[in-house]
Amino acid sequence: MADPEVQIAGREPANEGDIEMEGGDDGADVVEVGESVAAADGAADEDEKPTQRVTFVDYLKSPMVELLIGSGDSQTLLSAHKALLTKSPFFAERLSSSGNTRIELTDDDLDAVSCFLEYLYTGEYFPHKLPNGSLEPDPSSPKIDDSGTQLLKHAKVYTLAEKLGMPALKSLSHSKIHLITSTALAEIAYARYVYSHTSRSDLTIRKPVASFWGQRSHVLRHETEGSFREMCLEYPEFAFDVLSFVLDAEEKRAQRRGDDEVGKSARKRARGQ
Repeated sequence: MADPEVQIAGREPANEGDIEMEGGDDGADVVEVGESVAAADGAADEDEKPTQRVTFVDYLKSPMVELLIGSGDSQTLLSAHKALLTKSPFFAERLSSSGNTRIELTDDDLDAVSCFLEYLYTGEYFPHKLPNGSLEPDPSSPKIDDSGTQLLKHAKVYTLAEKLGMPALKSLSHSKIHLITSTALAEIAYARYVYSHTSRSDLTIRKPVASFWGQRSHVLRHETEGSFREMCLEYPEFAFDVLSFVLDAEEKRAQRRGDDEVGKSARKRARGQ
């Protein structure tokens, strides 16, 4: 999405020497400070034993869980290791029962789930982000997204990550959205998905959409073949967010110009005229 706005203490040294216990006779016992510190160190060592590192092999030794994706003829059965799946609070809750080895995800997108699993095993999903800030080429996709397919791929990963409680994946997918070159029609398809699959409070993904159209609607609406108007009528929240962006931008420009009338009513004539 071509959006210009959007893209782990050391111990203090112990005093040396002997300490005589007060009130003792000449033959009173003497407590060596060094001995007491050593004893304390031993107890601390027991308390501070490092936890054993969980290796990738440990994940692969865990039981397999079946994931039933989609419904009807397109339903697909995938498998993944339980120890990896439970990194997600969603799966951790559903797999808390030892006998549960199958999870149904009938309303989720197969490609988005596949990207989620790839991320669990590798820390990324295709197409990967390159060091130069771009996405690696995808031979199966055109350089310019003219249908919204590429935008929707990452948008669906975003909403799935929200559902599964995976904030890092959510952030990754959102960053990839803004690395895609797309057409106006693709952006409308993306905007429609965002406003139909995210909550009103999710400004992370909604605000850039409103900003994009707020800056370009006067030009791009002519390229959408009526889809922009349909989008505004179908999702009034979208229309309001775009209008709010436009009005806020105009107000800021007026403030920079030093206009005296900023914030005042511009209505000069009486009602009915």
